[in-house]
Amino acid sequence: MRGPDAVATAAAVRNGETDARTVTEQAIARIEQHNPRLNAVIRTRFEAALAEVAAGLPDGPLHGVPVLVKDLGTEVEGLPTTGGSRLFADATAHRDSELVARYRRAGAVVLGTTNTPELGLNASTEPVLFGPTRNPWNTERSPGGSSGGSAAAVAAGMVPVAHASDGGGSIRIPAAACGLFGLKPSRGRVSPAPRPTTLSGLVSGHHAVTATVRDSALLLDVVAGPLPGDAYAAPAPAAPFAELARRDPGRLRIGLITALPDGPDVHPDCERATRAAALLCERLGHDVTETTARYRPADVGSTSGVLMGADLVAQIEARLAQLSRTLADDDIEPFTRLVYDTYRALPAADVSRALRRVQEIGWQVGAAFGEFDVLLSPTLAQPTPLLGTLDTTAPESIYRHASVYSAFTSVYNVTGMPAMSVPFGHDSEGMPLGVQFAAALGGEGTLLTLAAQLEREAPWGTPPGG
Repeated sequence: MRGPDAVATAAAVRNGETDARTVTEQAIARIEQHNPRLNAVIRTRFEAALAEVAAGLPDGPLHGVPVLVKDLGTEVEGLPTTGGSRLFADATAHRDSELVARYRRAGAVVLGTTNTPELGLNASTEPVLFGPTRNPWNTERSPGGSSGGSAAAVAAGMVPVAHASDGGGSIRIPAAACGLFGLKPSRGRVSPAPRPTTLSGLVSGHHAVTATVRDSALLLDVVAGPLPGDAYAAPAPAAPFAELARRDPGRLRIGLITALPDGPDVHPDCERATRAAALLCERLGHDVTETTARYRPADVGSTSGVLMGADLVAQIEARLAQLSRTLADDDIEPFTRLVYDTYRALPAADVSRALRRVQEIGWQVGAAFGEFDVLLSPTLAQPTPLLGTLDTTAPESIYRHASVYSAFTSVYNVTGMPAMSVPFGHDSEGMPLGVQFAAALGGEGTLLTLAAQLEREAPWGTPPGG
């Protein structure tokens, strides 16, 4: 069984029911118990964490809460920052990323980093460098990606919350696969500092996977807000997200989408869960109307691919310059090499065209929010895959399967709009399913109020043995 969530943990420490050292030691014990089976946590800093607890933690809203940080795009001082890649295997962070620094200032205890596919290029977490992470619900299944290590750790109860990031569904996909709540915030809500990611930053963002909605809201309050000079900044919320999550959502206009133009087939279990969520929303007083998607997944994928691909090339070439050498055959996985080779000679005009297309897709999808407050769809078109289905050592396998798992999610990366995966039922084999809700830019408050209402009416469970 999972332990208390982050909100309850911080309250228990604050009220003297327990203390930060006890909480930290219990989390360490759970990691040591579950991680050999799941391979979710790849680096630990247990002694350093206990020393920080002994020295005294900041008295913030996360006081005494143990957390894990995804090993991609976010740095924990003193730990390797590999991005799941052999090319970066010996790279060590010399400072905390801004997000990690904000966790610490809020009183959180950082215990280590979690597994991720190489440079985030997979909807499953199976890097060659560290090996696959396994899903706590069924260890033959994927935990999703690219935040699969974080999702498996939270689902197994190692920690109540873990950092995650999302460039095409990488918070929402593992949240759906592991029965968790996963919110991708609006573009510019969370600063990427100190990593400049102007192109990939258009489509990717940082937040967390959590077991409860209130934890997601609290963590977003902790990390939200730009640094001076950030390239993007989301509209300021009307109130703290934790407060917005406690409000009644009122009567929302919800657009229901169960299929995509020229998109992948949607599994009956995934459609069934989405329609069941729509029925619950109607019973709660919301207006639900079936509608059609205003984008084609292939168009979104090609546009996002240019921006992410160009950034990947820059990242790899910066690392090679740092190492003063050329790329070796075993530096990166075959799929990563294919992406690198595809985009390294990309004309500047193609990047400009992709940026223009991002805006056009944003207007197309954004028009729906004149009619609806929220859009509802499956998170995934197909149930959680077996490990090995998304194999980056076989690029043709990735191209055949990957778009299936990001068809409903990537559009909200391209448009920068917030979207969340809410656990909702199980497939015919007992694996959790997620349904996705999206809102207009800056609409995280609307999503959180709705998610909290759904959590009360249809609470989600824990994996067997979790």
